[in-house]
Amino acid sequence: MSQTLPLIALGGAIGSVLRYLFIAALGAPWGTAGVNVLGSLTIGVLFVLLDARVGWQLLLMTGVMGGFTTFSAFSLDTLKLMQQGQPVQAAAYVLASVALSLIAVALGVAIARSLT
Repeated sequence: MSQTLPLIALGGAIGSVLRYLFIAALGAPWGTAGVNVLGSLTIGVLFVLLDARVGWQLLLMTGVMGGFTTFSAFSLDTLKLMQQGQPVQAAAYVLASVALSLIAVALGVAIARSLT
């Protein structure tokens, strides 16, 4: 645990800066879409290459990719469910994640607007 949080924090800082630079260069919303796709590709590669390297997983997958985009973790979790032979659970996870996230963002906007 002594190295866990510092590795994640360092990676998260790197990933967040990379996300900002990428979106600033391309503009939203296409920069955001690019981050999500690139992040999903990258976490897939890292998942295979870093199979048993926990320190590198914490730094690169949880930290950098978590700071860059959490969409990559969502994509990996969905793939894992499909690979485990759980296509119904994978579909439910995708639908619930997208639908609930859209509802949550709309609710957040409504709450914030009601306070101003």
